[in-house]
Amino acid sequence: MRKTGLAASVLWKSLSSVMSSENHEVRVGFEIRVASLLADIAAASESRRAALVAAGGGAVVDWLLETVGMTSGWENCGTQAESARALAYLIADPNVCEYVLGRPHAVPYLLKFIFSAQPRQSKKHTRRSSFDLSDSLKGRSMLVAAIMDIVTSHCESADKVSFKPTLPKDAEMRDIAAAIEVIEEGGMHWDEPHGEDDVGGEGMKGIGMKILEGTAAVGLSRTNGLVEMGPPDTSHRVKYTPSNIFFNKITDGSSARSNLSSAVVPGLWDDLHSEQVAVPFAAWALANWAMASEVNRYHIQELDQEGHAVMAALVAPERSVKWHGSLMVKLLLEDQNLQLSTSISDWTSSLLSTVSHASKTQDIPLVQIALSAFLISLERSPSTQEVAVEKGLHLMREAAKQTTKHSSVQEALAKALELLCAREWHMSLEESQHWSGVLLPWVFGQLSSDALRSSAITILSRILEDYGPSSIPISQGWLTIMLSDVLESKKTALSKGNNQPKSDKVKTQIDQANVVLAAQISNQLAGAVVNLVGMQLGRVANADDTHPLADLLSLEPFAGPLKNLKKDKLPKINVADSAVATLKGIKALTEICAEDTLCQNKITDFGVLSLLRRLLLDDDYEQLAAIEAYDASRASEGQDRVPTVPGEASTTANPNDASSLRVPPTGHIRKHAARLLTVLSVLPKVKKGLVGDKEWCEWLEECANGRISGCNDPKIRSYARATLLNIFCDDQAGEDSVNGDVLHGNLSNKAHTCPRYADMILLINPELPHWKCMEKIMPKSLDGSSPPNDSAGSECTTDEDINNDISSTSASESENISQSEVPSVDVVFIHGLRGGPFKTWRLSDDKSSTKSGLVEKIDEEAGREGTFWPGEWLPSDFPHARLFSVKYKTNLTQWSGASLPLQEVSAMLLEKLVDAGIGNRPVVFITHSMGGLVVKQMLYQAKAEKKDDLVKNTIGVVFYSCPHFGSKLADMPWKMGLVFRPAPTIGELRSGSPRLVELNDFMRQLHKKGMLEVLSFCETKVTPIVEGYGGWAFRMEIVPLESAYPGFGELVVLESTDHINSCKPLSRSDPSYKETLQFLHKLKSLSR
Repeated sequence: MRKTGLAASVLWKSLSSVMSSENHEVRVGFEIRVASLLADIAAASESRRAALVAAGGGAVVDWLLETVGMTSGWENCGTQAESARALAYLIADPNVCEYVLGRPHAVPYLLKFIFSAQPRQSKKHTRRSSFDLSDSLKGRSMLVAAIMDIVTSHCESADKVSFKPTLPKDAEMRDIAAAIEVIEEGGMHWDEPHGEDDVGGEGMKGIGMKILEGTAAVGLSRTNGLVEMGPPDTSHRVKYTPSNIFFNKITDGSSARSNLSSAVVPGLWDDLHSEQVAVPFAAWALANWAMASEVNRYHIQELDQEGHAVMAALVAPERSVKWHGSLMVKLLLEDQNLQLSTSISDWTSSLLSTVSHASKTQDIPLVQIALSAFLISLERSPSTQEVAVEKGLHLMREAAKQTTKHSSVQEALAKALELLCAREWHMSLEESQHWSGVLLPWVFGQLSSDALRSSAITILSRILEDYGPSSIPISQGWLTIMLSDVLESKKTALSKGNNQPKSDKVKTQIDQANVVLAAQISNQLAGAVVNLVGMQLGRVANADDTHPLADLLSLEPFAGPLKNLKKDKLPKINVADSAVATLKGIKALTEICAEDTLCQNKITDFGVLSLLRRLLLDDDYEQLAAIEAYDASRASEGQDRVPTVPGEASTTANPNDASSLRVPPTGHIRKHAARLLTVLSVLPKVKKGLVGDKEWCEWLEECANGRISGCNDPKIRSYARATLLNIFCDDQAGEDSVNGDVLHGNLSNKAHTCPRYADMILLINPELPHWKCMEKIMPKSLDGSSPPNDSAGSECTTDEDINNDISSTSASESENISQSEVPSVDVVFIHGLRGGPFKTWRLSDDKSSTKSGLVEKIDEEAGREGTFWPGEWLPSDFPHARLFSVKYKTNLTQWSGASLPLQEVSAMLLEKLVDAGIGNRPVVFITHSMGGLVVKQMLYQAKAEKKDDLVKNTIGVVFYSCPHFGSKLADMPWKMGLVFRPAPTIGELRSGSPRLVELNDFMRQLHKKGMLEVLSFCETKVTPIVEGYGGWAFRMEIVPLESAYPGFGELVVLESTDHINSCKPLSRSDPSYKETLQFLHKLKSLSR
């Protein structure tokens, strides 16, 4: 390499000496041979090319560049061709290319070469074969091939945008100006003087170049498919040295031939005209300069202040020019130090057009780079957002449809649309409906990335917020696809047996039953979506592809119902029917995911929080019902104008008549949406989302306090408070937590985990101050910051503003309590057969059930109205306790649905109670019927599983009509198989069950050791069981005295009281309440 460099230097000195000679023929002949020798050296090896570029401090390369840039003197064509061949090898070598192109004025010289070596467009001889080239043009052809190779090598993938710039960081402004001129004008100004124009009889044959508003011939013309390098008179054509002098290294069989890169093979690009090479190269150069340095970008913008050159690149027909033009826009806009061009709106429009056309041809790299520039333009300029919203949304949507297999493109489109939706711009309702068919597949696509899914969810949420009741088909469709997707996953898991423990066939049967029911509801939901759209928009079945919701309805599972929709008859459905379908969908989704963490995470990823937020905070169905009623009234007004017989009423009800409309069950929807939110609120990502939503946190607080219309149901209020407790839970909380074990804790030396409240654990009176001691419960917020030093009655917050806002609304309604007044006892109510967490404990008008129906319905009917005594009496009579109520599924017969066995119910409740921190302090269980057996089994299991805290801290149990030794009712199904089919739970309640005896012995031992106090109540009146013809045909005593008394503890016999009403006192003086209250005060005094 060193010898080659020395030889090149000596050669350069000799050339310099000869060039100073006045003998023109000697100088020209020597130049040709020197250029040929340099080309042969460059073709030899990589090391020789490296030596060549270093020779003379770059002087050799400078001479080669100057030589190829010559535009006059036909006698220099041979030298130019050989210099071009040398440069072709150098530029094709990535190791020296940067050095060559980085020489001063390299780009202008090469641009001049392109215009002199390539013909301009002509209507004749538009193509020619490389085999027709004369030897004198091979070098030129090779250099053009090398240039086009570097131009096109970096625009085949957006991943290569980060390639290392080849051009220098400090480019001269006149070099940049030359490139800008070529892009904008299609030509460039020559520095050298030009000869006379070819104006002979044969007409001008040279290339017409725009030079300062004029044209001049620059020496190339096409004759018989060849370019002649001389005047029209062929007798003056320059005679060149034989080809073996110029191209001996290529034509012979030497090893250099094998080193010849495909990038310098002559003839590859010879069918292109000069502009088709020069403009792409100029665009490449500008993009490289822009990437190289901030100074270059400043010079580019200074020279192209109006942005015309960049715009010319964006609209150029050549693909590589569009690609590098898009890259230029991206780089210029990324530079925050540069002022925005006045043409940025035009750039944005052109970029969108490029995205649209390139997506149709599946030119993904071009789509990617244009989208990246488009994204930055949206971020930098509001004017571009207006352009995108007004002119580009349909182009973006069509591009999304064309590129479904390319996740990077989908992500960029989603991000762009998200940027638009995040600003003050809004899509029209029709455009939103069009986009729903694109957004929902983004949410549920198996190959969708987290970023794509997140953007789609954000956009859908914005649509629901913007158009409320008009967006119900979209939100309902969202819920339908979510339920269908979860069902498929659940079916797959059940078929593989992943969720079926060997000893738990019953629970698997329950899961399968839930799946079957959910599948039916999913079909109903899909039909409701199609029918609602049909009612609103007419005959959907006849809709073509231009229908706003056509893309949505073409998705599964809507395609089937849409196909079955009668074309000649609109469906008879109103908003209430649609709301009922949504209610069933939410309930089914909750049942499937309540105990399945994988399912919970799945629906969270699918955006269920956005749906729940909309269902809870807004009343879309009520608004749509009002709109429907208004439309119906307008229609009826038109009918009233038709003359009718006075006093004659219509005998046919109009389904659209306002009188037939009913208020949708939005209260029930909210309740079950709140339940699902509570289930999900223990997930970290759900916590993060809710904590950052100030409006939602405020709504939950207001709901928990009962200050929101339509949210007075005790369950929804409990869910709201439980959700707040869960999301602000800090597992690193200290031991001074109100739910911790500092008061009576056996875990004081253990790591504390804050409580998690499941949907089975319902909070009684969630508005009370002790539920609001958030800084006591969670000493630190999720971000690790310390809580504000407010009173113990302050609300749960994530920042000071939320805390102050919520605290100010509640300070006047609740008293602050000090640490010493924090309730020290937990009281947990557990219902029995066919009971509920609230209805079981409501007051009744009579202590007997003679006015009620079948035993399965007695408790349900009695609990609809009346005082809920645990919530209305105990807080004032026994203010020392936190009150909970537990709900679980247990049905009398399989006619009402399958039930979990006693052991499974108890195991599930044990887990939920422990998670909620119940058992870390003194706890009293108040139970009815089978609820007492659940508690006994739960304590037994806790002991077996070493969960000693719950066993040790359970200081008392109240049993209302508990069948300690079995129930006569449980014996009935086995004797009356034609009447009842027993559920698994009921079988364990039969008289003489060994399991019940074992549990009772366990409780007896706890009582004997002084660890547990027991209070039992016994019924004395029969309860109606089976309704016969003409009246009640059968009554029985469900839990007789011998089964209601466990053999230890206190016993209270309730006169004239049946099984159902044993836990429903008539007043505070009723023994069923009075004795319980005294029992609680006794336990409180004993626990001190």
